[in-house]
Amino acid sequence: MIRTVAAILFVWTGLLFGVSFVATPAKFLAPSLPMAQALDVGRWTFHVLAWIEWAFVIATAGLIAVAWRSGRRGMAVAAGLIAVVAVVLAAETFVLRPLLDARVLRIMAGESVPPGSWHNVYIALEALRLALILAAGIHTLRQVGRVPSAPGFKLQEFAA
Repeated sequence: MIRTVAAILFVWTGLLFGVSFVATPAKFLAPSLPMAQALDVGRWTFHVLAWIEWAFVIATAGLIAVAWRSGRRGMAVAAGLIAVVAVVLAAETFVLRPLLDARVLRIMAGESVPPGSWHNVYIALEALRLALILAAGIHTLRQVGRVPSAPGFKLQEFAA
């Protein structure tokens, strides 16, 4: 079960990195894609990503709870990290994204909108969540003895 939690966390890390830090910025490099369409695609991309991420939160929290109840030690750190991830995701979903969506809709309607700082806050929170999810994955793997916790480990121990 712990390996399943780790697998979910690493898939989640890859999805978040790919969408937020690769695909989203890349679409703005396409000269044939008008800005209004790029913004609309981005808006919907992050709405869909949020639904997927809430499923990851629920699945991961549920599996951690089951492991913890079954006596698996060392899951408190992973549970705490996922709790913080959920709080940050909630802030993005229910506070920041509505603000950003309103701004995008104004831009799409042709209004001249002054630069704002909410987008930078959103990017910082995405990076924070990425780091937290990755840390939870690494911590979870350490619980099954697959990740060395100190320098000087033997390769045979790591590969076993």
